[in-house]
This record gives sequence, structure tokens and C-alpha cells, in this order.
Amino acid sequence: MVVHKPDSMVEDELVAAYAAEAKAAMSAEAAKRIAETVDPEEEKRLRSTSLLTLINTEDMVPALLSRLGEVRAALDGHGGGIAISALGWAEDGSEALDLVLDLTGACLSCGAAPGTLEGVKNDLEGDSEIVRVQFDKALLDKFDELGREFILVHGKVQFV
Repeated sequence: MVVHKPDSMVEDELVAAYAAEAKAAMSAEAAKRIAETVDPEEEKRLRSTSLLTLINTEDMVPALLSRLGEVRAALDGHGGGIAISALGWAEDGSEALDLVLDLTGACLSCGAAPGTLEGVKNDLEGDSEIVRVQFDKALLDKFDELGREFILVHGKVQFV
């Protein structure tokens, strides 16, 4: 006996297949763009070095950038970056960093900033040496009223 799926199930499967294909293509493109702009040996060194040993060094921001995933392609490709506004320790006393970051460069005027902020937060909080990532509230002053409202509603990040 042949069982036919309702049209809506077939459409849902087709949408899911296209979404997966698009995600794979975007991931491949991001990896390609990152590979074009970084020194692989330096990236490997930075990723393998404990952030705790890099505090107050010129390697701290590059080490944070080396821990970013696909969002790094957007930062690098659009002339943006990150800066550390404040750095502290986890409230539970563990040796994990509590970071307050700012965006730099072209990221300040980009409509994709909410996604960029969320990507940076998610990627960095995936590192065992980082307990929390928040963003400097001064960043909000760099956007117009509409941009500010959009980031606050859709950014999925905290500003301090």
C-alpha cells in the first residue's frame, strides 16, 4: 500500500531541504571568506592560548576574534570588529571571564548589527573561559532611534 503525504507535509519538507541547503552554502562561503583574511597558523596559536593568559595584552581581541564562527566573516568582510569595554571575572568566583564588548568600524551603521551581536555573544559564550558576554550601552547611542529600538527588541543581547 502506498501512503501519500498531504501537500503541506511535502511543502514543509521541501522548505526544510532548501533551508538546509542555504545554510550549508552560507557556512561554506563564510569559511572561505574567513580563510582568505586570516593567517591559519596565527589563528591556531590564538585559539589554543588561554584567554586568561592574554588579559591586558595586544593579543586579547585577536584571540576573541579567533573564537568566532561564521559571524567573523561578517565582521571581517564589512570592515568591523570588536573592542573590550570591560573585563571581569565570573560572579561565582571561577576563573571565567565576564566581558562587556563594543562593535567597531562599519558594524556601527549596519542593519545586521542585532544578528552580529547575537552571533558574537553565542560564539564567545561557547568558550569554556567565558561565562558571559554583554555589550556596552554606549553602543546604542551610535544608532538612530529606529536602529536602537530594533536592536533592543530583536538583538537577544544585554546592554550594560
